[in-house]
Amino acid sequence: MTEIDNKPQRGADGAGSAVSVRGLVKHYGETKALDGVDVDVHEGTVLGVLGPNGAGKTTLVRCLSTLITPDSGSAFVAGYDVLRQPRQLRRVIGLTGQYASVDEKLTGWDNLYMIGRLLDLSRKEARSRADGLLERFSLTEAARRPAKTYSGGMRRRLDLAASMIGSPAVLFLDEPTTGLDPRTRNEVWEEVKRMVGDGVTVLLTTQYMEEAEQLASELTVIDRGKVIAKGGIEELKAKVGGRTLRIRPADPAQLRPTATALDEAGLTGLATTTVDTETGTVLVPILSDEQLTAVVGALTARGITLSDIATELPSLDEVFLSLTGHRTSESLDSTATDLEGVAA
Repeated sequence: MTEIDNKPQRGADGAGSAVSVRGLVKHYGETKALDGVDVDVHEGTVLGVLGPNGAGKTTLVRCLSTLITPDSGSAFVAGYDVLRQPRQLRRVIGLTGQYASVDEKLTGWDNLYMIGRLLDLSRKEARSRADGLLERFSLTEAARRPAKTYSGGMRRRLDLAASMIGSPAVLFLDEPTTGLDPRTRNEVWEEVKRMVGDGVTVLLTTQYMEEAEQLASELTVIDRGKVIAKGGIEELKAKVGGRTLRIRPADPAQLRPTATALDEAGLTGLATTTVDTETGTVLVPILSDEQLTAVVGALTARGITLSDIATELPSLDEVFLSLTGHRTSESLDSTATDLEGVAA
């Protein structure tokens, strides 16, 4: 780990960073799970870390939460050096992994109380925090039941509550909604938004594009242990360069003639046009403003009148596919996936 002082690190724009990572490297044998990763998470925000299986997301979280030791690079969380100040750092962070980590034999209340005591809270403080968090996460009625009787969604909420016992300044969420139904996933999202509203900084790893768009203010995309893109959601969409025109002819009978006219004129960018009969529109992929002008001109020349035309940036899933060459659900490398699973 590079020797640097204990002062909180600063982001590139000069603002305080709750998490600041530079050149982080971690090997598993011959496999480089992290290959010079740089990450900044600004205070009171959510950074979404995207990547397919085996990309290095969980390894990054485990390094930053002091569960494993990086081979080189530097990392500060809430101003504490990950390598040199692990005990102080653990007091100001929370961690929720992909699977609930609560003790199923204990009641929900006992789980939270025990964690509070392990964090050196007094008995009174631990009781108060347990009661308050059970109420906040809508688990009061189930507080005295063993955790093994909880549904999957209830266990996930209990796990989130456990990560909040110590009132963390920084919360690491490693694919927190994996395996949850849509309703429970939405409940978790609302709770994360509430935490951020209370000033908590969140680093969120996810493979769900919708989750990233719901929660993250900025994104970092990791592929094969390297950061391949970072920025705001709209910024990343713009970097891909492609846009889609949604064209609605005034006469619905002109839908297919419109698509044919554009294909024959060779004006589309990333693919051929498609016809959406349900919405009465033609979808036209383009790469530039010049193509937009040419599309309108070609249709006018064919005597096709338009009732509406709009431009759309690519979806976040399309951005990811463009950046990495595969979708988030696809595994990059079985060996890397297995190695990261060991760290999960």
